Amino acid sequence: WLKGRNLAEQGRGRRVTFQIKMTTRFKKHRHLRGHISAGHGRIGKHRKHPGGCGNAGGQHHHRINFDKYHPGYFGKVGMRNFHLVKKVIKTIDVCKVWSLVSERTRLHYKDKTDKAPVIDVLRAGYSKVTGKGRMLPQPVIVKARYFSRNAEEKIKAAGGVCVLCA
Repeated sequence: WLKGRNLAEQGRGRRVTFQIKMTTRFKKHRHLRGHISAGHGRIGKHRKHPGGCGNAGGQHHHRINFDKYHPGYFGKVGMRNFHLVKKVIKTIDVCKVWSLVSERTRLHYKDKTDKAPVIDVLRAGYSKVTGKGRMLPQPVIVKARYFSRNAEEKIKAAGGVCVLCA
């Protein structure tokens, strides 16, 4: 009944886990002693890797399996592009835009209605502002390369402005 169970034992403030191995005398092979092939058959024989290791024979003796369950596994599609440079766009959420300036700056502009702080997202290493989270109800000028529609709506609803930079 304890075969293969992880038992946790509480001991002096630390947790100790140990694996209980099955008792040898209860193993199936003890009962198979004297039976020549031990349940693996006389003809086929229990050999190491009869079909080959891993994905061996995908185009040969295991072809039916590959065609049935993994169609399109072999072959090529399309053209190769040797000089492909993937464009990585680092994003920041609307709720985290204020973390790019100090709390002192935010409080300084809180009461002033004629001025708003400029947060340059590009200088912080981000290029896109996305609309996740809540924007503080305080006007702010955000400079970025890209804005999502939600981000633009939230910034404008707070009385701020979105400035696109190349």
